Amino acid sequence: MFIVTLRFSDSKAKAPQFMEGHNDWIKRGFEDGIFLLTGGLQPSLGGAILAHRISRSELEARVLDDPFVAEGIVSAEILEIAPGRTDERLAFLKA
Repeated sequence: MFIVTLRFSDSKAKAPQFMEGHNDWIKRGFEDGIFLLTGGLQPSLGGAILAHRISRSELEARVLDDPFVAEGIVSAEILEIAPGRTDERLAFLKA
């Protein structure tokens, strides 16, 4: 399981130009069953993604395909989590 943070850079002003492509990229992540959650880092710092069912190298490649990353609008950090204990509603994350 992974948490991806996408923190705005000094190029944040370019975000509206690439928002459609970024949203399409997010949509593909959900359609492919990789993304479980996306949301904003507050206050207006960027975004975060909870991802699973993918290797780190595959996720790194996927993140590089995000127009926001490719255009330098955000910098990405991938944190890998090895779930040890979960609420029963999240037990699927341990598989």
